[in-house]
Amino acid sequence: MIKQFIRLEWKQFFRASYFQKGLAIKILLILAALYFGGIAIFMGIGLFFILKKAIPDVDPIVSVNNFIIYWFLFEMLIRYFMQQLPVMNVKPLMTIPIKRNTVIHYLLGKTTLSFFNFLSVFLFLPFCIVLLIKGYAVLNVALWFLSIICLTLSINYLNFLVNKSNTVFYVIVVVLFAAIGLEYYGIYALSEPIGVAFNTLYNNPFLIVVPIALLVALYYLNFKYIKSGFYLDDAVSKKVKEVNATDLSWMNRFGSIAPFLKNDMKLIWRNARPKQVMMMSFLFLFYGLIFYTQEVYREMPAMLAFASMFVTGGFLMTFGQLVPSWDSEYYKMLMSQNIPYRKYLESKWYLMVVAVTISFVLSTPYLYFGWEIFGMIAAGALFNIGLNSFITLFGGALNRVPIELNVKAKAFSNTNGFNPTQMLIALPKFLLPMGLFYIPYKLFNFEAGLIVLAMSGVLGIVFKGFFLSKIEQVYQTGKYKTVAAFGEKK
Repeated sequence: MIKQFIRLEWKQFFRASYFQKGLAIKILLILAALYFGGIAIFMGIGLFFILKKAIPDVDPIVSVNNFIIYWFLFEMLIRYFMQQLPVMNVKPLMTIPIKRNTVIHYLLGKTTLSFFNFLSVFLFLPFCIVLLIKGYAVLNVALWFLSIICLTLSINYLNFLVNKSNTVFYVIVVVLFAAIGLEYYGIYALSEPIGVAFNTLYNNPFLIVVPIALLVALYYLNFKYIKSGFYLDDAVSKKVKEVNATDLSWMNRFGSIAPFLKNDMKLIWRNARPKQVMMMSFLFLFYGLIFYTQEVYREMPAMLAFASMFVTGGFLMTFGQLVPSWDSEYYKMLMSQNIPYRKYLESKWYLMVVAVTISFVLSTPYLYFGWEIFGMIAAGALFNIGLNSFITLFGGALNRVPIELNVKAKAFSNTNGFNPTQMLIALPKFLLPMGLFYIPYKLFNFEAGLIVLAMSGVLGIVFKGFFLSKIEQVYQTGKYKTVAAFGEKK
């Protein structure tokens, strides 16, 4: 029966109306997996020698055990926001004589094929091979590696529970932040006892029963959770929910574009995917810490301009790039109304402007790195408002892939609504500001680069009407193609 499930999914992939898009995305994802997998392999090979040089007085395996908790915490965070859980249309299977247990085991088995599980293999298997070459005990190394794999799969199934139950998510978040806070303020270092635990696990191979027991327990909890809702009545019945109406009358001050702004606010508030995208856009504020804290990037000002686009442009680059796909489920009705297309586009522009402005205000702590860095962020914010917003709206005219708002999806891993054309449209968002800053910087000085970058954004705001008119023409030209494309279902 498992073989039959695989055949059905294979046919579904090739017979889908979006086969070409799906194939292109799969190729891009495979290339990305090969890239990050290759990096993990090289890191795993070099990890022993790096630790031996950095901490010569400590055995590399002990160093890894002392800090491995941070790898698992990072893995949990990435999985929650990026790992797409497997889905399967089970309604037709409920009416035919197939055991529920078989279907549930198949669904849970699919999760083990996630790239995030293989990432630990790519990282720790080369490290273990180096350990064996260096003469470490074969049994200890082999069972330690199997323990790491069991813990990785445990995190995989824990992520399944976290995504299905908000209560589990909140409990984990509270525990995680409490642990980080205790270690940061020197009250209690959680990494120390966990490091001792992993070193004990390595020195006593029979303790592999502990991670195996944890894996079995989490698999069983997932199995019971899915089985509890695996009934035909539960699948076809409609759940009645109380709708909480939000008072958005204060937005009436925006005049004719107010209805569109209200619609977008409700869309973000009431649907899983736009809400996750908004949450992820907030994390872009911390992107500057990667660049501004490294001296090597201080000597590469063009890269600082690159980083400044992300600090204030998170919402623009995540939510904005999927305009008008967010409205795909009711786009036909929207286009049949007696409303100007210009107002629809203008509302999206104002939404991005407000988001960039809020991000800029929240970025004020970057003053810690000096006025030059903060000036770069300010110039980047003006560029995002004046030019990147219009580039984003123009790219939306070429985006005719619908988004199903009622499907809970990951903000980044789900390709629903993704169009390879977006990747080409995104290039000017990064290359143009880098060029506008770097050329006057090279010819004159740093301040000249800031002024040119900021003034390009100001000019975009001044010629807002011109840009919106040109973008409106593009949308009007492809209006009926977009309506037809949004009417297709996967």
